[in-house]
Amino acid sequence: MRSIAIAFRALAIGYLAATAAGSPALDLVSRNHPHVVKPKVFLIDMFPPEGDVWYNIPEFNLLERNITVPGFSPLFPDAHCTKDGSVCQVVTGESGPYYLVRQHLALKINAASTITALTFSPLFDLQKTYFMIAGIAGISPKVATLGSVTFARYAIQVALQYEFDAREIPENFTTGPTEYPKSIYGTEVFEVNDALRQLAIGFAKTATLNDSSDAMAYRANYASTSAYTAGSRPPSVVACDVATSDVYFSGTLLGEAFENTTKLFTNGTGEYCTTAQEDNATLEALLRGAIYNLTDFSRIIVLRTASDFDRPYTGEPSTVNLFYANQGGFEPAIQNIYLAGVKVVEGILNEWESTFKKGVKPNNYIGDIFGSLGGAPDFGPGSEFNNNPVIPSSRKRVRSLMAKRAMAGVQATTSE
Repeated sequence: MRSIAIAFRALAIGYLAATAAGSPALDLVSRNHPHVVKPKVFLIDMFPPEGDVWYNIPEFNLLERNITVPGFSPLFPDAHCTKDGSVCQVVTGESGPYYLVRQHLALKINAASTITALTFSPLFDLQKTYFMIAGIAGISPKVATLGSVTFARYAIQVALQYEFDAREIPENFTTGPTEYPKSIYGTEVFEVNDALRQLAIGFAKTATLNDSSDAMAYRANYASTSAYTAGSRPPSVVACDVATSDVYFSGTLLGEAFENTTKLFTNGTGEYCTTAQEDNATLEALLRGAIYNLTDFSRIIVLRTASDFDRPYTGEPSTVNLFYANQGGFEPAIQNIYLAGVKVVEGILNEWESTFKKGVKPNNYIGDIFGSLGGAPDFGPGSEFNNNPVIPSSRKRVRSLMAKRAMAGVQATTSE
């Protein structure tokens, strides 16, 4: 065990020493280590049912290589990879006991912590890796239905709002914000590569999606409302956007509020359809890695399948929709993560040399609301960095200090 610890610390020193040199491309010493994994595709799941659906499948075996990564959730400490390391997976961690899973997905804290640990781990070279967030979500019946597979261009943190008790709302208030926030945190909106999204949609459309008799029966209730026609149809593959919030909500008014928030935050471009909790946190961690050339933000796919409706059908109380209705969408949504997602993975692997190795050039802005990776955001108040990428001025000094501390730790270990 001591020799393994020494080897790992030595690997970390190589990482820190290389980064302390301030190389623009971060040509890390650790990445020349024979045990560093260079995945072509990395699957990001949030809780066990999403992760388990990828195991024991005929296409590849994610359990052939299990790598413990410092900083991962204590419940899910390993990255799982194929033997050749071409496909890997992480489960970021859920927020509550299993019986609450349908009501509570993983909180943003777990996602941010785990993906940050992955991004900065010396055990992986992720510079050419395609990341696919692959989880379930709520769905707006205005856009799609139970079991549908969605691919997002925008992830919008819709719950960054002032709040007071709904019983105290003034009569002249509208549903959702009407003007852009004065205070910007930087995580409100992320935009990913739309050209890559379209390729992923093309791959996913070759899949035969799963459905259930319970989902068919429940979605039929939405057919009587013309605005919910999409919600009454069978599952399909849809291009629309994801809203993230720590709160699992239900209701027509909240759904409309977040529709309006999505339109406002994306300058009218985004289309609200799915509700999740983690995506903005995951994307922020990957973006911070991209600033240091550890990840490529143009290689991100956001896939969400629909497990439940975000609002009731006409005549159904919101409480019934949230707590009691047997919507029948959970199992199809889980299965469709794999059924559609594996087509995307296979598409990337099969066309690696011809298309994906060199990358898919974005035809849209990619990044955060600040413009941290350069370029001018097509949403929000504009770039905070004059359309230039962020280059942290203090990183050389910080890395040098970290390398010295790591070296001291190794010397202490080897002298024991």
